[in-house]
Amino acid sequence: MYLVCVIGNLLIILAISSDSHLHTPMYFFLSNLSFTDICFTSTTIPKMLVTIQTQSKVITYEGCLTQMYFFMIFAELDDLLLTVMAYDRFVAVCHPLHYMVIMNPLLCGLLLLLSWLTVVSLFYGVGLGVYFTSGTVHPSRKSSIVSVMYTVVTPMLNPFIYSLKNRDMKGALRKLFSRGSCSQ
Repeated sequence: MYLVCVIGNLLIILAISSDSHLHTPMYFFLSNLSFTDICFTSTTIPKMLVTIQTQSKVITYEGCLTQMYFFMIFAELDDLLLTVMAYDRFVAVCHPLHYMVIMNPLLCGLLLLLSWLTVVSLFYGVGLGVYFTSGTVHPSRKSSIVSVMYTVVTPMLNPFIYSLKNRDMKGALRKLFSRGSCSQ
């Protein structure tokens, strides 16, 4: 599932960057969401795979803090990018004639920057407080399943949900694969 997530999201990034027809605000945010999903899953899954393989559940305090830091940043950035993407679709539907004026490159860059700044602010404001005040209880099997669904399954499905139902993305992926097969 981790490989499907990483490869699927990388394919989205490659398809969007290689097809000039997809250089629009919606696809700009989608490629950033794909990058964030790769980073999000890469903060926990490799350690989890090592833990499963070695049967050692040991993590250093510094390692745990680092993992929690990046996990919270990328989870929050995921949420904010989805919010920005919803705003982009709102403008496209409600103000189609002014879409390119409203969603200009400056605003897109500003929305992305604000997403990052908000994530950092939320992390330092809330994340550390929650982390330091939480008890050290062992997670139940049910909470472990929910954690895997949240950290692996959702980012793995994002490429399929946001891309494969989209005719333009399908065309860009076909072009990407045909270029790859022609060069070999």
